[in-house]
Amino acid sequence: METINITTEFIKLDALLKFAGLADTGGEAKILIQEGQVLVNGEVCTMRGKKIRSGDTVSVGGQEVTVA
Repeated sequence: METINITTEFIKLDALLKFAGLADTGGEAKILIQEGQVLVNGEVCTMRGKKIRSGDTVSVGGQEVTVA
C-alpha cells in the first residue's frame, strides 16, 4: 500500500488516479471509474469527481493507495 500526501482539503478521484500513477491519463481514469473498477474505502465508486479526503483508501486492480 502506498501513501499519497495532499496539501489541500480534498482531491478529486480522477485526479488522484493520475497523481498516484494508477492511471496514465485522465481518459484512462474516466474509463476505470465508469467500468466500476475503482474502490473507495472498499466500495465501488462510479463518480469521477468524488472528493477524496485524508484517511480515504482507493484501490484499482489490486493496487491500493491511502490519502494522508
